[in-house]
Amino acid sequence: MSPATSTGTPAHLPILAHWIDGQAVPAKGPGLDVVNPATGTVIASAPQGTAEDVDHAVGAAAAAFPAWSATDLAQRVAAMRRIADGLEQRTEELAAVITAEMGSPISFSRQAQAGFPAHAIAAAITVAEEFTWSEQVGNSMIVREPIGVVGAITPWNFPLQQIVTKVVPALLAGNTVVLKPSEVTPHTAQIFAEVTAEAGLPAGVFNLVHGTGPVVGEAITRHSGVGMVSFTGSTAAGKRVAEAASATVKRVSTELGGKAAYIVLPEADLDEAVNQGLAMAWVNAGQACGAWTRMLVPAAAHDAMVEKLREAATAYTTGDPTDEATTIGPLASEAQRERVNAFIEKGIADGATLVAGGPDRPEGLETGAYVRPTIFADVDPDSVIAREEIFGPVLTVIPYSDDDEAVAIANDTVYGLSAAVAGDRDHALALARRIQVGQVTVNGGDYNFMAPWGGYKQSGNGRELGRAGFEEFLETKAINI
Repeated sequence: MSPATSTGTPAHLPILAHWIDGQAVPAKGPGLDVVNPATGTVIASAPQGTAEDVDHAVGAAAAAFPAWSATDLAQRVAAMRRIADGLEQRTEELAAVITAEMGSPISFSRQAQAGFPAHAIAAAITVAEEFTWSEQVGNSMIVREPIGVVGAITPWNFPLQQIVTKVVPALLAGNTVVLKPSEVTPHTAQIFAEVTAEAGLPAGVFNLVHGTGPVVGEAITRHSGVGMVSFTGSTAAGKRVAEAASATVKRVSTELGGKAAYIVLPEADLDEAVNQGLAMAWVNAGQACGAWTRMLVPAAAHDAMVEKLREAATAYTTGDPTDEATTIGPLASEAQRERVNAFIEKGIADGATLVAGGPDRPEGLETGAYVRPTIFADVDPDSVIAREEIFGPVLTVIPYSDDDEAVAIANDTVYGLSAAVAGDRDHALALARRIQVGQVTVNGGDYNFMAPWGGYKQSGNGRELGRAGFEEFLETKAINI
């Protein structure tokens, strides 16, 4: 692991700069503070990109597109494998940087934040190699072709994973890319840029512009030279991206918010459901769009489940994210802490039963963006905490009477990203088919990087991962013969 200072910040952080046309482009003007959420201290200054920087990057990407799109697939695959190898060699550095930037516990940063991208790259390569690039339909040849310049806008909660999930399939499909990462986690993107250069990507194929959404994100989305925008973030921001992109009628793929329901059926193993449910509600301190934040339990089992949850919660350790024993670190920022705390206070005010946690800071953690992991029971499905995406370690337990009511509660939301069901396999599968979401986990099924990820309703309008995610970065042409 990279050496760290007494504050837990890596002693050697990458020098932040834009990466345009194969070279580092120093920042102009004042930068953006990068804050370690565990301490509240400023650890770096990120470039504050401009529309001119975006124009420079798009121009470089457009110039590189003809040669890259004509490059043999085997060469593109080989480049992605070199990127995967480069990221693996820097796993410890990436884990330490992600922990410093957004607060994931170091054990989780190492295993998931820095570890999962390798699986995503391998899956994308498999899809590209097995993909049917052309087919004959009657007297027509149907061909799939890259779109051109792809604008990728990524969030802070899984910074490397989201970069890889967008950039690698886009490049494999023959596109060139301009990336705007979250200004909260710029060093993660900087390391990725360095790895792409070491992997030998031609100049202009991958470009990085740091900055804010209202400036850099808006410029990418509106730019006439960008053929597609792939965005992950809040539903509110996604609506803004779609609106701005409509001026040039470019393709927009969005992966937005979620409010996943975890339906525990009457025959389910309650102990197993508690362990899985709490782990998936509080994963990454609840800062995951797919977090199982609504646990729906049979009314007859509600009280027993609540007691089991209360006991299970004691096994979670909130604290210094650089400590290997910590399971829940700080939230990504002080603003995020205040937002989540306000939801906890609202839950209490609306009459939900507080089972664990609460609105105050965890004991002994008077500084840093820490909240107390919280469980509410007997929650009204129409209440604010049951309907809005909190994006923090807050679990709501909602009783239901029968299958129909459970499905109705699960579907009664503007979101439709993911859900989960526990119980007899056939029973659980029957309910899974009725839930209006893009992905359902049955009985703790393993995450599949070959399966599509994306949502219904206001959780987005595209897919990532798997064949469906790869196709987002391709145009379809019919050649009639």
